[in-house]
Order: sequence, then C-alpha cells, then structure tokens
Amino acid sequence: MLRRQLGLLALVMAALAPVTVLVVRGWAAAWPFPLLVPISTAGAVLPAGPRLANATVTGIALALAVGAISTPLAMLASRALARASTRIRTFGQALAFLPVVAPPVSLGIGAALVSMQLHVAGTWGGVLLTHVLPATGYATLFLTAVLDRYEFAAEDAARTLGASRIDIMRRIAIPILRPRIAEAFALAALVSWGQLALTLLVGEGAVRTLPVELLAFVNSGDDRLGALSALVLTVPPLAGFGLLQRATSRVRAI
Repeated sequence: MLRRQLGLLALVMAALAPVTVLVVRGWAAAWPFPLLVPISTAGAVLPAGPRLANATVTGIALALAVGAISTPLAMLASRALARASTRIRTFGQALAFLPVVAPPVSLGIGAALVSMQLHVAGTWGGVLLTHVLPATGYATLFLTAVLDRYEFAAEDAARTLGASRIDIMRRIAIPILRPRIAEAFALAALVSWGQLALTLLVGEGAVRTLPVELLAFVNSGDDRLGALSALVLTVPPLAGFGLLQRATSRVRAI
C-alpha cells in the first residue's frame, strides 16, 4: 500500500513540477540564474500580449479547420480499411502510419517543396493542408482501431432494405460512433495545435501560431513569455481531455 502511495506521489510530482516552474516563471518579473526563487513579481507586465493573443487565435482556427477536414477523411479511410482484405488493410494502415512516424523535419521539407510548387508556401492555406497530413494519419489509425469492435450487421441489414450509403452514415454509423468521432476530431485538432516544424517550414515565418511564437520568445531570451506561451499551449489538450472524459462517462452511464 505504501509503495503504491509513493508511486502515485512520484507521478504527481513529476507531472506538476514542470508546470509549476512555468507558472512561477510566467508570473515573475525576473528570475535570473542561479537564484532558486524569483526576485519579484511586483510590476510584472506582459509586453507581447497581442502577439500571444493573435498566435492563440490563429492556432485555434487552424486546429479546428484541420479537425474538420481530417476527421471525415479518416472516417472514410478507416471504414474502407475495416472491411478490406488483410493485405489491403495492412498496406492502408502503413500509409496512414507513415506521416505519423516520419520525422517532422523530413515531412516538412517535402511539404515545403510541394507547397512552393503549388504557390501556397507562406500562407495559412498551405499550412492547413500540411497539417492535414499527420492529423489524418493519427485519426485514421484511431478510428480503424475503433471499428475493429464495431458491428456492421445493422448497416448490412439497412443496405438490404434499400438504404443508401448517405442514409446509413447519417442514421446508423454517425449516431453510434459519435463519441469516437468527437475523439478523432479532438486528436486531429491537437496534432495541428502542437505542430512546429511543419508550420515553420511551410508557413515560412508568416503564419504565427503559438509554438512558433514560443520558439521566438525562447530564442530571444525572453523566458517569461516563453513560459506563458508554454502554459497557454497546454490548455486545449487538458480541456479537450476533460471534456472527452466527461462525454465518455455520460455515454457509459446511459
């Protein structure tokens, strides 16, 4: 029992220690090395507040757009793979897995070359299309695993009664899979939210998301704004996780 409590305590400390440091550094006006505590928090100002706000809005809009595009694509791909032969399914999963495991820099350089050819380099739309690649891969792998436990019998029965594919999706598949589809949307959006390499290489510095601004603050030596950016960057994942856990609990209760 004591060992479990110590293990839980160690886990909590490991999880909260970095966040605590970020909170303290973001609040402190100055914290020079090698002092263990900040000098003062009085008069702390936020000189780059508009930059943080604009980067946050840009990142949220980009993440929502990526989720809206990637989720339907992943749904179609995963449904096709779920009912395909073993060989085709293995090949399809490997294709979905490729943008997930590929080094972001390698994927970003390839995407940057393509975006330049399409004349979308340095634009919001170019970054959006680039983010869709890994986001769709993650969502496809997730939904493929979900459909492994999905019963297609109801869809097959509806099809024999003359229901169209649109009716089957609208009346059967989507209502049953709605919580999992929401999770896939959140996963795709969060993949976009945290992208740095792809945004820098394709956006060419013109598309300023929060990870890009965070890197700029740290490189300029502004640890305080870097800490604040890192804290803001953690909010959507935590909020999304909490909302999905609550939604899942309600579904189980029903």
